[in-house]
Amino acid sequence: MRRSSPYVSSFSFGPGPLSTAMKALIGANVLIFFAQTVKPELTGLLGLEPSYVVRNLWVWQLGTYMFLHGGMFHILFNMLALWMFGAELERIWGTRYFLKFYFVTGIGAGILTVLFSLLPFGVSRQLYGSIIIGASGAIYGLLLAYALYFPNRPIYMYFVFPIPAKIFVLIMGAIAFYASFSGAGGGIANATHLSGLLVAYLYLNSARMDPLGELKYRYLRWRINRVRKKFDVYSGGRADDWDRRVH
Repeated sequence: MRRSSPYVSSFSFGPGPLSTAMKALIGANVLIFFAQTVKPELTGLLGLEPSYVVRNLWVWQLGTYMFLHGGMFHILFNMLALWMFGAELERIWGTRYFLKFYFVTGIGAGILTVLFSLLPFGVSRQLYGSIIIGASGAIYGLLLAYALYFPNRPIYMYFVFPIPAKIFVLIMGAIAFYASFSGAGGGIANATHLSGLLVAYLYLNSARMDPLGELKYRYLRWRINRVRKKFDVYSGGRADDWDRRVH
C-alpha cells in the first residue's frame, strides 16, 4: 500500500459531478436551445406571453418557457447556476423531490408572472404583451432553498465578493423587487425572478402553514398531555429529588 504524500493537494470546482436530474434538465435545455436557434418561431409558441395565456388559454407556456433562452450567455449562466445550487439540493432531497420542487417553482413563477401582468401598473401592462423565456424563475427558487439549507456558505457575487448565502438571497430579492416595479434593468424578467423566490418560500413552508396538519398536531399534543396526567407521569428530576414519582 502506497502512502500518499503530504505535499500532494487537489482542487475541485463546483458541487461535484452532474447528477441524474442535472443531466436531464441541462440536456433538455441545451437541446431545446438549439431547436430554438434553428426554428426561431418556437420562441413565440413556447415562450410565456401572459396575453396568450389569458385570452387564448395557451397554458402550456407556463411550463415550456423554462426551457427557452435568449442567447448563449443566457443559457450558459442559467445552467451554471442550476448545477452550482441544484446538485447539492438533489443529493439532500433525492431526484424525485428535487424535480418536483424545480417544476413547481418554475411553473408557479410563471403563474404569478401572468397575475402580475394584470395589475394596473405601467410595468405590468408592458409585461402583459411581452414574451418571457428562461429558467431563472426556477433557479431563483433553488437559490432560496440553498440559502435556507446553507445560510452561511459564501457565494461569490460577480465571482469576486464572498457573501453569505442568506445575505446574497436578500440582495437578489431586493433587486428583483425594485426592478419589477420600477422597470429598471429589465423589469419583465425580474418579475419572474421575484415570483420564483416567493413560490419557493411558500412551497418549502407549506407544511407549517397547513391548517389540517396543524390541527392534527395540536390534537396529538392534547392526547399526550391527557395520558401523562392519567398515568401520573412526571419529568425526571435530580438524583437527590427522591420525592418525585416517575411512572
